[in-house]
Amino acid sequence: MNVATTGTFLLCLIGVAVFAVVIFLANAIRIVPEYQRLVVFRLGRVLDTPRGPGIVLLIPFLDKAVKVDLREQIREVPHQTSITKDNAPISIDFLWYYKVLDPAQSVLAVGNFELSAAGIAATTLRAVIGGIPLDDVLSEREHINNMLRTRLDEVTERWGVKVTNVEIREIIPPRDVQEAMNRQMSAERIRRAVVTESTGTREAAINVAEGEKQSAILRAEGQKQSAILSAEGEKQAQALRAEGYAAALEKIFSAAQNIDQKTMTLQYFETLKSLGMGSSTKYIFPMEFTSMIENFVKGK
Repeated sequence: MNVATTGTFLLCLIGVAVFAVVIFLANAIRIVPEYQRLVVFRLGRVLDTPRGPGIVLLIPFLDKAVKVDLREQIREVPHQTSITKDNAPISIDFLWYYKVLDPAQSVLAVGNFELSAAGIAATTLRAVIGGIPLDDVLSEREHINNMLRTRLDEVTERWGVKVTNVEIREIIPPRDVQEAMNRQMSAERIRRAVVTESTGTREAAINVAEGEKQSAILRAEGQKQSAILSAEGEKQAQALRAEGYAAALEKIFSAAQNIDQKTMTLQYFETLKSLGMGSSTKYIFPMEFTSMIENFVKGK
């Protein structure tokens, strides 16, 4: 064997060794994210503790690793036809949320827990709906969600899986039931419109009556104040007139104190003259005649 052949052989051995080392490291070193765990089987026996996160070293050809995702997952159960307690067929689909709590148990206890859980979810849905009347199915969705979650969790708990939530997404009732519901909704909307309109009319009438009442009260108050002010003004006017009369009489009395008999006689004649100037028939009795009658009456 010459030198060239020997060198080529050594290079091939080195290449094979490097390739074997690369294959060994590729199968021996695993990088596990924070949300995953590796369930490691060594010679067919599962190791006690799942590996990860970070760098995990495996023994090639002896260790077999199964990845398990620890994040909360969501799965859809497609439309399932179920019969209610009152024999009404309805179609329901829902979503269920789960999270793996025990990675090793989720691998050892069931072959495919997602497929198994989906089948149990469909069966559980039919069992739950079969014990509830149609009206309750349509109105008590939250109660059905809780019942489904509880029953699914009872089954998946032994697989190391926790069902965190169940949400019914759509309920499709029979066509005749749906038409009856539409008619009922239409009647309810009409009833609410009539009630709203009557309430508005009643409130408007109340507001008008209240306005008229307040207006009447204000008018009465205004008339009352006007009457009070008018009475006060009349009272003050009468007081002022009385004071004026009293002052005038006082002045007349004061002036009369200074009038003598001659002045009174002249005033008397002047008055007779004024009376005689009229066109009507007059009878005039002198003051002396009245004095004579007065004395005659007294003599009697």
